[in-house]
Amino acid sequence: MTPPSARAHGAAPAPAPIPALTIHALGRKCPIPIIMLAERIGEVRIGQFVEVLADDPATKTDIPAWCQLKSQEFVQATALPQEYGWAFLVRRSY
Repeated sequence: MTPPSARAHGAAPAPAPIPALTIHALGRKCPIPIIMLAERIGEVRIGQFVEVLADDPATKTDIPAWCQLKSQEFVQATALPQEYGWAFLVRRSY
């Protein structure tokens, strides 16, 4: 989130980080996207980002909940074009 002082001065929000790994879970029902994330997050270094592409509405609550449970950082969810699903960004914390 952009600090209020930066917005007040007309600064553009920071661009989203580039993921080190993208997990394609489109068409998969929960809990499969969570399982895929849990199995593969160890492939990136601590501090790097994993993007999960998913279209099951349950992932909108399940991915942030998994991040909290596993002490990983949920960064953001962004709608994909044409209501195709969402891109979830997770930062590996440990």
